[in-house]
Amino acid sequence: METLAGLGATTVFGLPGQHALGMFDALRRSDLRYIGLRVENNAGFAADAYGRITGEAAPLLLSTGPGALTSLAALQEAAAASAPVLAISSQVPTAGLGGGRHGYLHELPDQAASFRGVVKSVHTVRTPSQIPSAIEAAWTSALSAPHGPVWVEIPQDVLLAETAIPVVTGGDAFPEELPPRPELTAVAADLLSKAARPAIIAGGGVVRADASKKLRRLAETLQAPVVTTPGGKGAFPWTHPLSLQSWIEDRHTTDFLEDADVLLVVGSGLGELSSNYHTFKPRGRVIQIEADLGKLESNHPALGIHADARLALQALLETVSEREDPTAPERVRALLSKVAERISAQELTLEQEVLASVRKALPADSPSFWDMTILAYWAWSAFDAKGPNHMHSAQGAGGLGYAFPAALGAAVADPTRPVLAVSGDGGALYSIAELATARQYGLNVTWLIVDDGGYGILREYMTDAFGEATATELTRPDYVALAESFGVPGVRTTPENLEQDLAKQLASPGPSVVLLPAVLRMFAPTHLD
Repeated sequence: METLAGLGATTVFGLPGQHALGMFDALRRSDLRYIGLRVENNAGFAADAYGRITGEAAPLLLSTGPGALTSLAALQEAAAASAPVLAISSQVPTAGLGGGRHGYLHELPDQAASFRGVVKSVHTVRTPSQIPSAIEAAWTSALSAPHGPVWVEIPQDVLLAETAIPVVTGGDAFPEELPPRPELTAVAADLLSKAARPAIIAGGGVVRADASKKLRRLAETLQAPVVTTPGGKGAFPWTHPLSLQSWIEDRHTTDFLEDADVLLVVGSGLGELSSNYHTFKPRGRVIQIEADLGKLESNHPALGIHADARLALQALLETVSEREDPTAPERVRALLSKVAERISAQELTLEQEVLASVRKALPADSPSFWDMTILAYWAWSAFDAKGPNHMHSAQGAGGLGYAFPAALGAAVADPTRPVLAVSGDGGALYSIAELATARQYGLNVTWLIVDDGGYGILREYMTDAFGEATATELTRPDYVALAESFGVPGVRTTPENLEQDLAKQLASPGPSVVLLPAVLRMFAPTHLD
């Protein structure tokens, strides 16, 4: 706890457990603020969001075995989204490390092995004197580009041991810089300056690196149209004349990007969603800036620049030549018009009106967190985030239950703004216990639950693929009554009243639930054509 405080931590998330009681007693004697959730996975989602909003490493305190393992899905999402989470778990006593098989409670042959394929780094402590160095090394790892979750485990007997170590009075952990190689940015700048039809794909790396302003300056200098991925929402102004918005799962957009003679990809690995399900086949030269070395050129040959997005964009700004291209805004307008025509032909008025109501009700500077639900799938393409780091979803790992506990973490990070969580009824059932957390801490989160009676997107997928859906229908509670049983105000709304009801709850302090019974449909995919 002293090391965490010395490094600058102010808030920790987690759940206590028998092996971790010594750690939690030390927490009681510290000045750190503790936010306790009801399920370890939800505590991980809350820490993930706290890290995204603040840019700080969010400590997550867990107990051994079942408690630790329950956090795995949340840590996978943090890894996929490059969210800095510092998970600290207890372990069985030292004698049980290395598969000693003494039959301790919660014993695993190798607990750390369960996390090595998920987190950036694993740190196992064996003596009290190792604790400060292990915590500092993990902190540095979590905050070095690309950000991500890390794992520290400390045996129960070490946590409980007496120690002569003096008080830890400061931390000395500085994230490592990841600058681009200058010979690569020189070539990239030359290619972009001489391009006839440059274009830019902006991914989550731009948001994590706080590089949105540099991206805008570069796009305007080059007159290069910009599309943002789901993870890069808000990295480029939605209504800018060069904005292709986020319709990256659209064949018209795919064709536009394929036609670019030089394509700059910043902070994206061009994975499944960002490549329109791998149907994207660029014909021009690709330049890829990526902090995660494993994603560099993993899907397309490119001039690969292994670097933090902010540093690489700055290097390009210093070396590119200004381009004139009066046709670029017109080409952007023509593309967006084609997309709008495709969507309007599908009779999806309800879905568009619901999403528009959410946008109107949500204050422009408020963050939103979206579960894996049909309305979120719409939002990936059609929602104006109004700014970088404002819209977050579970699209990294794709697990259910993210939105509400993540929104709670964001409300802890910044209590001055209301926070919106959006779930389907299926995803909501993963997180319902956290209504108690929201009430206990008075967190300013409004939870919109779209109730369609089941796993709506899976129902669509199965019906389209097999002609009939299986295991997608759910018996669900009365969410309004359930919320009120936790002491959380709840309101049942309609599509017509959604904007008014949602705005009212967002303007009211503390947690609330807005239930929208509605069956929404997805727009037709283009990657299957």
